[in-house]
Amino acid sequence: MADSDLNAVMSIAAAGLRAQSQRMKIVAENIANASTTPSTPEETPYQRRLVTFKNEFDRAEGIYKVKVSGVKKDNSPFLRKFEPSHPAADANGFINMPNVQPVLEGMDMRESQRSYEANLSVIEASRSMILRTIDILR
Repeated sequence: MADSDLNAVMSIAAAGLRAQSQRMKIVAENIANASTTPSTPEETPYQRRLVTFKNEFDRAEGIYKVKVSGVKKDNSPFLRKFEPSHPAADANGFINMPNVQPVLEGMDMRESQRSYEANLSVIEASRSMILRTIDILR
């Protein structure tokens, strides 16, 4: 494997690290806002956000890298909770809660963390191969 090949591998893995890092940030934001409530019945609660990825060709390096293509709102329905004494309760005593499901967010966080760790392992293996090559050439 040529040195430029190892650099390309490291560049691809670094792009994966950046993408998964942004995904973890959004998942953490979702978890942090899972139990927030609106102040009035007219106010909309926090809406879960989702990260989308795309494969993008880097002309300078001649390789495909993963990139975050965007962060969009999840349009699934808000959760309803019966709490008639809450200031945001409607006429029937229900409040709209964020459409965040902590168990699902935990699974997303774990998947993102595993992908991050896999990319980190690729970088470490590539670095080790480069260092071994340098040692051989001495």
